Amino acid sequence: MNPSGQNVRVDLGSRSYDISIDAGHLPTIGNLTRDWLQRPTGQSLKCFVVTDTNVLQPHANTVKAALTEAGADVRVVCVNAGEASKCQKETFELYDELVDFKADRKTAVIAVGGGVVGDLAGFVAATYARGLPFVQVPTTLLAMVDSSVGGKTGINHPQGKNLIGAFHQPQGVLVDTETLSTLPDREYRSGLAEVIKYGVILDADFFAWLEANIDGLNNRDPEVLRHVVARSCELKAYVVKEDEYETSGLRAILNYGHTYAHAFEALSGYGKLLHGEAVAIGMICGSKLAKSLGRIGDTEIQRQVDLLKAVNLPVEVPDAMQQKPDEILNCMLLDKKTVAGDLKFVLPDRIGHVETIGNIVAEQVVACLS
Repeated sequence: MNPSGQNVRVDLGSRSYDISIDAGHLPTIGNLTRDWLQRPTGQSLKCFVVTDTNVLQPHANTVKAALTEAGADVRVVCVNAGEASKCQKETFELYDELVDFKADRKTAVIAVGGGVVGDLAGFVAATYARGLPFVQVPTTLLAMVDSSVGGKTGINHPQGKNLIGAFHQPQGVLVDTETLSTLPDREYRSGLAEVIKYGVILDADFFAWLEANIDGLNNRDPEVLRHVVARSCELKAYVVKEDEYETSGLRAILNYGHTYAHAFEALSGYGKLLHGEAVAIGMICGSKLAKSLGRIGDTEIQRQVDLLKAVNLPVEVPDAMQQKPDEILNCMLLDKKTVAGDLKFVLPDRIGHVETIGNIVAEQVVACLS
């Protein structure tokens, strides 16, 4: 537990876990890991820490020191920062490191970094020795509010984002909001896209709160950030509890803006357009599509445009993407929601509520790019 900060419980029966949210509590990861893995002091503990070149110093080294102090045998492996590291080659290199570390099924994989590190390390944890315990330590806003929670892990295929993956829930998630102070501005704002998404899909009051706290968002006010992270995690935890494995269709609502976004990311070359930037543009495309189907009006689109622009996120499709409608459609056909060639999109009917809509013709989809 986290008596000084805030805990969000992800309730999944035997796979339940806590998200521990506070400022400055990264050094508690050693004791928290022992608690989450139920390894009392004195029991052996091996930890395989995966991080990237942007986060190694200081955050991953802080984690290593805390784990070592808690009596763990620790190995830190650093991958190159960026979406390109979510690939088969990097995955197998991490397998090689685990073999050399003599990892067994009780060795804990600990991801320290953003969504790329969490997805990659989580996929390695899910597949090595048929599953290793996994702990998430997200250090970007996007990872804190989205990718570190819910058990989705995976790597990219050259033809599509996250096409190779597995569900593998963590044992726990430690969110230290102080790590956001070292996050580059563009990366920070990328995470705000996912925050705004939660307001559109699930919580109109939260969306209005974000509109009223633009200065706090732009200035990274500590109290604003703590509320942003906690509320986003609560909303995602609710969705994951109700539809852990995407069987009922509810969890698909988390993909609002993502059908367009994943196509933009793949076609622009992974990493050139940050995930949150692509999602921001994708939300506006999705809103235009919703309007063309008579689901919303101009007001709902404009509120999203105004909020995204207020936090300096893009809202227009890059010119190069507008020239590739056929390639965009082909990428969309690889989307997980597509069944037998039927393009499906998560679309709003008001701020705070979305639904998955199918049987949308290609011409309507392409028209929303301009």
